[in-house]
Amino acid sequence: MASAAVDFALRDDELELFHKQGYIGPFDLYEPDEMERNLRALRPKLLNTKNSVYSAREAVSGVTNLANYDRHLDVDFLASHITRPEIVDRVSSILGPDTLCWRSEFFPKYPGDEGTDWHQADNFSNVAGSKYPQILWPEDAEFGGTITVWTAFTEASIANGCLQFIPGSHRTMNYDESKVMDYQPDAINSVEKNGVRRGFFGYDYRQLQKDPSWSPDEAAAVSQVMRQGQFIIFWSTLMHASHPHSGVDDRMRLGFAGRYLPTSVRVYPYSDGLEEFGGKASLDRFGNVLTSGTDTYGHNRFVSQTVNGYSFAARPGVEA
Repeated sequence: MASAAVDFALRDDELELFHKQGYIGPFDLYEPDEMERNLRALRPKLLNTKNSVYSAREAVSGVTNLANYDRHLDVDFLASHITRPEIVDRVSSILGPDTLCWRSEFFPKYPGDEGTDWHQADNFSNVAGSKYPQILWPEDAEFGGTITVWTAFTEASIANGCLQFIPGSHRTMNYDESKVMDYQPDAINSVEKNGVRRGFFGYDYRQLQKDPSWSPDEAAAVSQVMRQGQFIIFWSTLMHASHPHSGVDDRMRLGFAGRYLPTSVRVYPYSDGLEEFGGKASLDRFGNVLTSGTDTYGHNRFVSQTVNGYSFAARPGVEA
């Protein structure tokens, strides 16, 4: 007799805590030695961008390579990872039964790298160099943003640049995403704020502040130390940052973020391409992954998993 599937949905007390502080975790997903084996097998696949949805030729920049966005669409391990019930059940208990994963990103931090500056993201329009949102919630929605599931593919410590959160800051946006930040790659690893080297991959989030005199309450910050193979869940509207990599440990810190939404949210509603961090790429081969439930709205493009990866449906027309 087959055993019943385990339900990893958040308990009522966990949901209450999540809504109060804007994050919850970390949770165990892989044992450290298991994650290390997966990482060793993953590295050569990441170097091969031939099948990535954003070609290396069009997406390469000096700082961020868009060819390594959304690698869950061409790398089997990552495709499996974003649909793990340990993740999806918890995400669905927050967002509702019908969910999608619209983006994944790697966040490496090398010895000597600056920390990531404090920031929030609601509709993700600011880094795209335009006023257009990358995600658009229904008009009657009570909130925006996306659920981020950040997995420690390596150990994440204060010394090597773990995440930092300001609990409870997810309910108030301190930044105006209709403003545009200037991309300045020469500023990377050269900016100091309040005695800490902090930047944002060539951008300065202070350009988006609603109040130029405001500054984050860093005294309330909590460091998210995680062992290899754990994940944490948080709203993108939560004030979050990361410590610099001190270089005491000469190994890279690597995080992998999957971003989730209810299927009612429109993804890239006004865009047919990405332009971020000095790179450009077409969305012709982009598709969302349905991670739970069904899609009854029909305004997003989805991909279907097949034996050899994903098949891509025709992309709905881009709205003017």
